[in-house]
Order: sequence, then structure tokens, then C-alpha cells
Amino acid sequence: MSAETSDLTKVDSAISGLSSSPTEEKKIGHRRASSSAAGVYNINDLEKEGKELQIAKETQKLNWKLNTSPGTLDDKEALKKFLTTPPVKKIDLHFPLGLEVTARNLKGVTIKDALDAIHKQFKKKADDELELPVLAGFEWDKEESWTRLIVHQKKEGAPAGGGKKKNKKETSDD
Repeated sequence: MSAETSDLTKVDSAISGLSSSPTEEKKIGHRRASSSAAGVYNINDLEKEGKELQIAKETQKLNWKLNTSPGTLDDKEALKKFLTTPPVKKIDLHFPLGLEVTARNLKGVTIKDALDAIHKQFKKKADDELELPVLAGFEWDKEESWTRLIVHQKKEGAPAGGGKKKNKKETSDD
């Protein structure tokens, strides 16, 4: 009989375990909340508040070919930086010919997130299929659209050690 009583105790503990199940749901809910880091904004909220975006200048110096993996870039530190200040959860990247890709990261969209989103669209393209295969940088035009960045491209990247980068950057500002 004592064996049955211990079984009952186990059943009772299982039932009390069920009552703790909502706390597990709370943990899940809490986990979701923490996946969105503090200080990371929804772009639509920024538009309502009228907060301006600044784009990381590092994007202009990458000389990254759109059809190559962002992992091949030498400047690994630049990839970790936020694409915009203040950081946003998602942003649309608009190409002049009409293509639009969305970069998302609940902890704040980094330069790597943006490059990954672009790479996903162009990874199957051969070099000669791309008219402007190199990323020149991004532009934010709040008059046109608050929630997206315009992607600028160029024919070819400057040599890795060359001083041409500044000239390329100045010519890409339209």
C-alpha cells in the first residue's frame, strides 16, 4: 500500500507540475521579449517620433561584390556594427531597378544582416550578369521613404590597399 501512496505522491507532484506550466509559458514569453534587445527600435516608431537615421559609414568602404558571401570580407569588425543609428529591428533595402530586400535582426540590424539579405538575392548570379556588382553604400532619403534605405552600387571596387576609396565614395553621393 505504501508503494501506491508513493505513486500517488508522484501523481500529485505531476499535477503540481502542471500548475507550474503557466510559469513555463511566462518564461517563453520572457525569452521572446529579451530577444528584442533594449534600445532597438521598430522603424515605424522612429518615423512617428521623427527620429532621424544615420547609416554606418563603414558600408562605403567595404567594396563588397553582391554575389559573394559577406563572410569573405576582410573587415570582420565592420560586419558586427549596426547598419543604422539608432539600431532597428528591420529595414527594407531598395535597389534603383525596383528590387527590394528586407534585412531583419531583433537585436538590431547589423551590416552583416544587410549584406546577407542582399547576397541571398544575388548569390546565383555570375559576375558578368551584374551590371554594377559592387556595393557602394546605402542612402537614407526620408522624403522618399522613411522605412527603407536606397542601395548604391558601382562597377568595381577599389584595390584593397589603394587610396581610391575616398574618390569612389565622393562620386557615389548623388
